[in-house]
Amino acid sequence: MAAKRLVIGISGASGAIYGVRLLELMKDSGIETHLIISRAARLTLAHETDISVADVEALATVVYPEQDVGAACSSGSFRTLGMIVAPCSIKTMGEIATGTTTNLVSRAADVCLKERRRVVLMLRETPLHLGHIRSMAAVTEAGAIVYPPVPAFYARPASLEDMIDHTLGRVLDLFDIEIGTVRRWSGRSRKQS
Repeated sequence: MAAKRLVIGISGASGAIYGVRLLELMKDSGIETHLIISRAARLTLAHETDISVADVEALATVVYPEQDVGAACSSGSFRTLGMIVAPCSIKTMGEIATGTTTNLVSRAADVCLKERRRVVLMLRETPLHLGHIRSMAAVTEAGAIVYPPVPAFYARPASLEDMIDHTLGRVLDLFDIEIGTVRRWSGRSRKQS
């Protein structure tokens, strides 16, 4: 039986904690995580968190340098469940949308799309101009899922971690991976009179 693998890209958009927490949640899942951290993501990680790049890389099964175009995940013959870019910058989304890849994050996503594997982009940008919206449409037409990390308040999150975990649980739902962080909606309660 082939190993289950998920490629995780962390781009330079704000929200590096999404990628970090995703790796933490996947650590004991039995699914290999193949990590690519962009150069810009390393800067964002240092600015937004107290977590070192080495600590983030230690959470992954395999780590690839951003410029390693010969990495296993740069080939369609390397079987994976797909890829999550958490967070995803507009630049990275634009590269994936056009197939013009400049680093391993966008190349690995491009490979997943050409192999008809699931690609989820946790787009972190607001407000959006028309060029962003057109890139979102183009990447969706190519087969990716644009998933801005918008919190679900029906889950009544008690902390920022609750919001992040719920959002990541919903992203992993798209790969049929259950990590137990989603408070499932079961319908609106009706009071008996």
